[in-house]
Amino acid sequence: MMDLVNKLLVATILLVPRPIIRKFAGRYIAGEEISDAVGVVRRLNAEGAMATLDVLGEDIHSAEEAEASKRMILSVLEAIKAETLDSNVSIKLTQLGLRIDRDYCLSAMREIVGRAAMLGNFIRIDMEDSAATVDTLSIYRALRKEYANVGIVLQAYLRRTDADATALLNEGLSNFRLCKGIYIEPIEIAFKERAEINEHYLRTLELMFRAGGYVGIATHDILLVEGAYRLIEQLGLRKDQYEFQMLLGVLPELRARILAKGHRLRVYVPFGSHWYQYSIRRFKENPQVAGNVLKALFTRNRLN
Repeated sequence: MMDLVNKLLVATILLVPRPIIRKFAGRYIAGEEISDAVGVVRRLNAEGAMATLDVLGEDIHSAEEAEASKRMILSVLEAIKAETLDSNVSIKLTQLGLRIDRDYCLSAMREIVGRAAMLGNFIRIDMEDSAATVDTLSIYRALRKEYANVGIVLQAYLRRTDADATALLNEGLSNFRLCKGIYIEPIEIAFKERAEINEHYLRTLELMFRAGGYVGIATHDILLVEGAYRLIEQLGLRKDQYEFQMLLGVLPELRARILAKGHRLRVYVPFGSHWYQYSIRRFKENPQVAGNVLKALFTRNRLN
């Protein structure tokens, strides 16, 4: 019954006026301008957290959009340097035209990663749906032949992830973000149940740790956080051999607890003009938030 209610809430959220969505999305999105993102990262740094900035707008449809995305990402790197922020940058390759011109995408990434290297920064390549997995890994491998300051994301719910992690580690490529994965995939290629996803996540995390990988442990699942704590203790890892990662606005109390234990933690900070699409995706992942938005429409304090 609750699943049905949640599905109805998510379907209904598409009918909510954008100003209301924007009000509630503010906890997940830094804003639309670079200056907004800088302010959020500065506050996170003051709390003891690192950040990774994400310019919203994946799956573009033209070369002009891809070029605009590249220029914006380069501007973000310059802003991080100018403001002396503790932040790197995360990039979805479809934002740079992966689906329309792979060669341009690789060229743009070379320019971005090269500039990041000059500025002493780091680029994380986000992983997207399974249709992009092979090309994303291929571009990552090509970039790593030239630059050390670039890492990849692997998704624990994909059945292929252990094999991908093993292959990359055997090639000496060992800087990962490990997340569960959010895209809807067929059961033939993805685990569906929380228990089996979590089991695969911790197995892959241990594999990466034992091979000497640096891992961004990206999760809001307390069972995985506690499982990571156990692995860190069992393997005697130093605090500079891993970090936890969380999304802006999600479980800030858990974020505070992880930091209080002395662990490194990085917050994923999205911003940009494509905030609406990102917000809808977040609401679909967390229907309870969608319910709060709808409830606000029927209360006197809906915009407070």
